[in-house]
Amino acid sequence: MSDPRRVAALVPALLFAPLHAERSPAPPDTNTTRFIAGGIPVILRRVVSNDVVSANVYLLGGLQQVTDDAAGIEPFLLDVSERGTLHYPRTSLRRKMARLGTTIVVEPQVDWTAIGVRATSGTFDSTWAIMADRLMAPRLDSVDIELIRQQYLSAVRQRDDNPDALVASLADSAAFGGSPYGRSLVGTEHSISTLTRLELRHYAATQMVRSRILVVIVGNVTASHVEQLVGETLGRLPQGTYHWVLPGEPPAISTTLAVRQRTLPTNYILGYFHGPSATSPDYQPLRLATSALSGQLFAEIRTRRNLSYAVNAPFLDRVVAAGGLYVTTTEPDSVLDLMHSNIMLMQTNLVDRTALDQLVQQFITGYFLDNETDADQANFLARAELYHGDYREADRFVEALRRVTPQDIQRVARTYMRDVAFAYVGDTTRVSRSAVATF
Repeated sequence: MSDPRRVAALVPALLFAPLHAERSPAPPDTNTTRFIAGGIPVILRRVVSNDVVSANVYLLGGLQQVTDDAAGIEPFLLDVSERGTLHYPRTSLRRKMARLGTTIVVEPQVDWTAIGVRATSGTFDSTWAIMADRLMAPRLDSVDIELIRQQYLSAVRQRDDNPDALVASLADSAAFGGSPYGRSLVGTEHSISTLTRLELRHYAATQMVRSRILVVIVGNVTASHVEQLVGETLGRLPQGTYHWVLPGEPPAISTTLAVRQRTLPTNYILGYFHGPSATSPDYQPLRLATSALSGQLFAEIRTRRNLSYAVNAPFLDRVVAAGGLYVTTTEPDSVLDLMHSNIMLMQTNLVDRTALDQLVQQFITGYFLDNETDADQANFLARAELYHGDYREADRFVEALRRVTPQDIQRVARTYMRDVAFAYVGDTTRVSRSAVATF
């Protein structure tokens, strides 16, 4: 999501204007290929301008793969694997990583869990070998499990002390309860407390399979080299029977307000409304509509009225999108009224086409500035492959945004910017349920 401060100056005027002509399509990306290595689909974007290599292994399914009682098990397992594997005991693993000067990251997301290598061309093979062994042969010693358990429990318990984390957790539960998206990525106190070594071993044996894996690599490495590397490591995993499917839409919600009393200098509000699936023609229009709304809210609530330091309209970029409203303020009722008024403007008026073109260009620039690393490019390609079944959809991203019309913005505002599930953390005497009832 682009920084709302970037779009604040480009808030579109809400009036009619003629449409512009279509732009010519972007040239195809000849540096990116897709192939199968060891039974695993691999997408490689060859970048020879530097020696950096980012490789992400996506374990597909994300929150769909677990129950409420097992929430957080996959990132937990991968974090325990950092403590040692069959071929790299704890001390030697740490020494080896320190000598290489590389990193292995674990990034749980709602639709997958990614474990990624950040290396150079010269250190890529050695780092990949360690990462692969963490997936294929984690030691899972009891002492290590208990250490990671305490770290996870501490983080979960501290969530209540962080108002941003708390309001996010409440909003997720309110908006996505009853669906996988309502589960916690890193687990709950109950799920983490009850995980056993036997359950972790069973999960590693049954879920680390080739049918769940997508590999995306961006960097200075050849396809033949990647094919050999993947085939000799992850290609030896069991095939498994997993099939990637797009998750269904979450259960419908109505406008609600979940509150949590806290004595704080300001109050935190976060609300979500359900959006379309990634295959819907409404997906990119809603992405732009939330960006436009962010700019309007920033200009009205922060710049003009000084009612907040932080305000925006987030867009949750996932298989089934969601949009939202976020603000910290000492005047929650007034801010909620302004948010509703700005949504109504988008629903009842057409944005000016020239202003929309400016917003699109500003958004594109900001989006790619925020996603310019090799690792970000890997995620971009993975989303295109998984959401649309074709990594080449990533090349069509800019044109899809440029095709959005003022009528599209108005349509998605009317269709999706309603039935908002709000969460509120702060002085509960300062907010009224009538302030959210109009959404």
